[in-house]
Amino acid sequence: MVKVSVKIGGVKDVDAFNKICSRFSCDVDLQAGKYYVDAKSIMGIFSLDLEKPLTLVVNTEDEADVKEKFKAYLAE
Repeated sequence: MVKVSVKIGGVKDVDAFNKICSRFSCDVDLQAGKYYVDAKSIMGIFSLDLEKPLTLVVNTEDEADVKEKFKAYLAE
C-alpha cells in the first residue's frame, strides 16, 4: 500500500485527478482526517475539503509509479 499527501485545486484538477485514479485496477482512496472516500468517485472527491492536503492511499506496492502518475498533485 502506498500513501502520499496530495493537494487538489479546482474543478478541472478534480476531473483530471479522478481520471488518473480510474486507470488503476486496484483500490484508490482519499483520506481526510477520519473520512475515507473512493478516489474513483468524483462525487466522493467533491465531498472532501479540498482546501487542505489529502492522503492518497493506493493499494499497490509500486510507489514510483504512483508518484509519477500523481506528480502534479503531490503536496510534499
